[in-house]
Amino acid sequence: MDSSSEASSMAQGLRIVRLVADREKWGRRLLGVSQLASELDMEQSRVSRLTQELCELGLLERVERGPFRTGPRFFSLAAALNAGWVHESRAELEALVASFGLRARVSVREGFRVILLRASSNDAVPGSFVKPGMVTPVWCTGSGRALLWDERQPAVQALLRDVNFIGVGGPGAAHSPQELAELMDRDRARGFIVAEEEFEHGVCELAVPVRSADGSILAALSVLGGRDKITSRTSDIAEALTAAAERLGSCEGGVRGDAARKGLAS
Repeated sequence: MDSSSEASSMAQGLRIVRLVADREKWGRRLLGVSQLASELDMEQSRVSRLTQELCELGLLERVERGPFRTGPRFFSLAAALNAGWVHESRAELEALVASFGLRARVSVREGFRVILLRASSNDAVPGSFVKPGMVTPVWCTGSGRALLWDERQPAVQALLRDVNFIGVGGPGAAHSPQELAELMDRDRARGFIVAEEEFEHGVCELAVPVRSADGSILAALSVLGGRDKITSRTSDIAEALTAAAERLGSCEGGVRGDAARKGLAS
């Protein structure tokens, strides 16, 4: 999933969503596949495939083969960006960078996908695929497994029933729901996720869930770096992550539904 082709698809998909959202925001005529392809200078067949995937994700919607408009998932993400905990996450991420020199991220889950909401300032270079909206697997990332913290094995098996584990992730990745369950049981016992080379070779990720006041999981907070930079101070990093997650959870708040739609005009 971190290949250049997938990164390119993600970038092109985000361009489509941005164009659709901008036209809706300013009350301009909405577009179909051919018009989107023309506006973005992309092949029509590629736009057709990407818009179908975006509709399946709920980021776009289309009624009876008409023009595209932003979908319900787009507005739920827009609402999340107005939430107090997401706003405050920037400071928490940079505090983790200052304390440990590691990359830091806040992510949310959509089915078996993890969507990056915010990354620390040291987490990407120009041209990198690491940017808000990046999608990674839930089963072989520290953030993804933190987002599955409350899910038990039957629910995880149902979630991953149609997933192809082969060829995805690093050498430490789970290759079945059973292997994932074993990793989750191990990490629940110590109170935080340790994902060693589960997604990228040579990269270790520590992660914890961010919980709302009612105890439900809002997001995952994680740090990433070389194995030697994390394993020597795992306890200290986990303690800092947990404290930061608790502070973010206490900032919970935001807008929903129509308020998010109106927010496009702000």
